[in-house]
Amino acid sequence: MVNKEAYTNFALVYDELMTDIPYDAYVDLISLATSGIKGKKIIDVGCGTGLLSVKLSKSGAIVTGIDLSKDMLNIAEKRANDLSLEIGFHELPMQEIEGEEQFDAAVIAIDSLNYLPDKENVLTTFKGLYSVLNSGGVLIFDVHSTFKTDVIFMEGPFTFDNDRIAYIWHTEEGDEEHSVLSELSFFVKEESGLYRRFDERHEQRTFHVFEYVDLLQEAGFTVERIFADWEDEPPYEESERIFFQARK
Repeated sequence: MVNKEAYTNFALVYDELMTDIPYDAYVDLISLATSGIKGKKIIDVGCGTGLLSVKLSKSGAIVTGIDLSKDMLNIAEKRANDLSLEIGFHELPMQEIEGEEQFDAAVIAIDSLNYLPDKENVLTTFKGLYSVLNSGGVLIFDVHSTFKTDVIFMEGPFTFDNDRIAYIWHTEEGDEEHSVLSELSFFVKEESGLYRRFDERHEQRTFHVFEYVDLLQEAGFTVERIFADWEDEPPYEESERIFFQARK
């Protein structure tokens, strides 16, 4: 699965590849679940380059971001500093979150949870987040559906080219059920006009909706809402991204 060395080069092109992600919709989801973001303490888990963290902070939240990639966090810190935003960023795997109650909301956005290798690590993460959420605090996250890992991802290879960045994305079935191994070759245009290549290897795994529900409940959460693909509709057989909202 992903490790601390992953994303070293990817961090430099990550933002450009994530322009289609509706982070504002995530802000709205959190605002709805917390009855307004302003003044709320929020932990952004797997924060990456801080795109969501910054949006939450600009909306008035008190934000803490964690990620296991130092390179991603360096970009996140620069982004926040350039905007004069006070956001605490910390290098930490999500499975190691623990502590006293302090946050009103926790968010694990854009399938970051799918980098955990098994249900034990997912449960550990849920328990850790439960411990740091205030009573009544909310956890919101999204994951790949089993349809996406088992069917959509197997339709590769996928390609992308915006003239500055190009990639070839090969996928294959992982060793575990509902897991996918991705091997990406990136080509980034330098000022000289030549392209620099680097390669990334990632593995993600997901579980059935009812398995996430069981893990959330085992951690102590009450599941409030499950929906799919950024719509206020329940998941169906060919849904690709599943959202969960759970309350302490």
